[in-house]
Amino acid sequence: MADERSTAAGSVRRGGTAEPPLRRLIEARLDRLVAENRFTIAVVFPLVGAVLLLASAEGLLPPPLAFNPLLILGGVFVMRLPLGAGLAPLVDRRAALGLVGLSAYAYAIELVGVATGWPYGFFEYTVALGPMLAGVPLGLPVFFLPLVLNSYLLATLLLGPVASRRAVRLVATLATVLALDLVLDPGAVAIGFWTYGGGAYYGVPLSNYFGWALSATVSVVVLDLAFDFEALCARLRECAFALDDLVSFVVLWGLLDAVYANWVPVLLALALAGGLVRADRFDFAVGRTVPGLGR
Repeated sequence: MADERSTAAGSVRRGGTAEPPLRRLIEARLDRLVAENRFTIAVVFPLVGAVLLLASAEGLLPPPLAFNPLLILGGVFVMRLPLGAGLAPLVDRRAALGLVGLSAYAYAIELVGVATGWPYGFFEYTVALGPMLAGVPLGLPVFFLPLVLNSYLLATLLLGPVASRRAVRLVATLATVLALDLVLDPGAVAIGFWTYGGGAYYGVPLSNYFGWALSATVSVVVLDLAFDFEALCARLRECAFALDDLVSFVVLWGLLDAVYANWVPVLLALALAGGLVRADRFDFAVGRTVPGLGR
C-alpha cells in the first residue's frame, strides 16, 4: 500500500499536471491485478472462449449457453483488461474525447454498413453480441477499438525510432489492422457471428477490407491527435502486459481458424505471434510488472 501511495503521489499526466491520488491508486491496483494474472487473462480465457464458441457453433451447448451474450461480453471484457490498464494512465480529457469520438464513429459506420452495404459490403449479424440496436451491437466499440489500438501499439514497438514519423506509423498500423481482420473475419463467419452471403476470401468479400482500411485510417489519425505519442512510448516500455489483449486475439482466432482449416488466416495469426515475440510481449513470467508497484 505504501508503494502504491508513493507512486500515486509522484505520478504526472500529460502537460505536467499532477494526477489525482485516488485515480493513480486505482490504476496501480489494476496494474497489479493484470500483472499477477497475465497467463489466465491472455491465454486461459481465450482458450475457454474458443471451446465455448466451437461448442455453440456445432450445436453442442443448450440454448441458454450457446452464444450466450453475457458470456461473450464478459469474456471480451476480461481479455480487454490489459489494454485498458495499459492505456489508463494516458487518458486525459483530450484522449477521452478521442476515444468517445471513435466509438461514435465505429457505431455510425457499422450502422450504415448494415443498412447499405457500404463500405464493408452487405452483411448481417447472425448472433446477438450483447444488446442490439438496428442490427448492430451496442458494445461494438469494445470489439472494434481494441483492434486498432493493439495494431497501433504493436506497430509502434516494432518500428522503434522510425515510429516517430506519422506517415510511417499510419501505414504500419493500417497493415496490422488489415492483418488482424484477415484473421478475424474468416473465423467469425465460420462460427456464425455474422455473414456476408459469400465472398472470395473464406466467405468474406474483398470490399470488407476497403472498409477496414478506411476505418483504420480515420482511427489512427484520431489516435495521433488524442494521445501524447512520447508518453505512450514511455508507457509501452514500462508496461509488460500492454499488448496481452493481442495475445488473446491470436490464441482465440488462430485456434478457431485452425479448426475450420482457414490456413491463410492461421499463417497470419502465427505472423502476428511472431511480431509479439519480437517485441518481447509473449512473456508471462510472474513478477514482471510495471515499476513502482512494490514488487
